[in-house]
Order: sequence, then structure tokens, then C-alpha cells
Amino acid sequence: MLIEGDKHIKFSKERTVKDWTVFLAAALVIVGIALYYVVFFTPKDSLELYQTISTADDYKDVQSLVLEGYGENFKEKDYMFMKDTSANSVNQFTLFQYEEKSYLIMTTPGTERLKVLRVDELPEDIREYFLTLTR
Repeated sequence: MLIEGDKHIKFSKERTVKDWTVFLAAALVIVGIALYYVVFFTPKDSLELYQTISTADDYKDVQSLVLEGYGENFKEKDYMFMKDTSANSVNQFTLFQYEEKSYLIMTTPGTERLKVLRVDELPEDIREYFLTLTR
């Protein structure tokens, strides 16, 4: 019990259903906002990535898309070129690397589910180039 002047204020340790409802509603709102941000403001494919880069106000906005530790792979001059120049096309590729072969798979950008458009085995010199990128 806390005494403040002539008033006695009682603190109850019991939580009411209303308290728990308010707490759970607030928690759901916070989680919902985080999920909304991830779903609607993070590019999910090549087309959304292109749109995000081309409409960004400055280089710092785009830097938030680069995975930590890989910032040196996307320079401001690259951003400026992409911002000032319209792309001829936007394609999306996946690279599968095996012990002896590598495959480049072209998929559909901007669709809800990926669909394969083309599969090509990489020539040895191009395979070696991609292998150096992953080392």
C-alpha cells in the first residue's frame, strides 16, 4: 500500500482479463507493423529491387538493402548510373553450383511464384568467374 498525503492507493498484483487483452493487442500491433514492413518495403525479387533502386532518393537509402559486410560491392557510382539510366530489361537468375558443373537458371521476375524460363550449363570460364565471387 502506498500512502500519498491523506489518500491510500492500493496496487493489485492481479491482472484482469482486460489488462491481458490490451497487452496482447499491443503486442499483435507491434508484430503486425514489423511484418508489414518486411512484406511491403523489402524487395522480394529482381523487379522490386530495380524499382527500389531507381526510385530511391539517395545512395544511403539503397545501402540499407546491402547485406552487412558487403557494402564495398555496391558503390555510389553504380547507384548513380542505375538511378540516371533506364534499364533495357530486368532479369532474374539463380546459380546452382555443383562439384563439377554450374547451372544458370533464368526465372520470372515480379511474379508471386518463381517459374523457370531457361536452364543453361555454364561454360568453364564463366563457372570459374562465379566461383571466385563466392570465395
